[in-house]
Amino acid sequence: MEKQKLVIGISGASGAIYGIRLLEALQDIKTIESHLILSKGAEDTIKLETDFEPLDVLAMADHNWEEKDFTAPISSGSHPVMGMIILPCSMKTLSAIANCYDDNLISRAAGVQLKERRKLVIAPRESPLHLGHLRNMTAATEMGAIIVPPVPAFYHHPKTIDDIVNQTVGKILDQFSISHDLFKRWGAK
Repeated sequence: MEKQKLVIGISGASGAIYGIRLLEALQDIKTIESHLILSKGAEDTIKLETDFEPLDVLAMADHNWEEKDFTAPISSGSHPVMGMIILPCSMKTLSAIANCYDDNLISRAAGVQLKERRKLVIAPRESPLHLGHLRNMTAATEMGAIIVPPVPAFYHHPKTIDDIVNQTVGKILDQFSISHDLFKRWGAK
């Protein structure tokens, strides 16, 4: 069976652990081929916020693409993928997507998903939000993106930060109907 290709963008917003956990989860799903774009800002954030090195994160993906590589297959709509997840998504990246400013491969690949009517899930990581942030989220949604902020839920009684991270990653995988057991669902015993 041919694997489905999923593009993952990790931008420089706080919360790099979300993107890392997504890549870890995808390693266990043998039907998905991950294509990772790691921004320079993400590399810095990974070093600041986690015990991982950027090379460790790159090694978790099936394929890696340079942030400025506009010749990458994922920069074209003719390259079939199931969609894209940007986790976390900086406000700069969100603004680029909302305003069709494809200045790097993350925003270009996101624009490709939108123009091809493929699924694009954006997890913006900023708080509080000002009107410009909200307008950019609205614009991206109007173009077809799905906004999934990493906002923790507590019905599953999280005990650790990992429990909170897993719940957000699981909600994002749900958007692609990718089976997982990352958190206890509402009403589950």
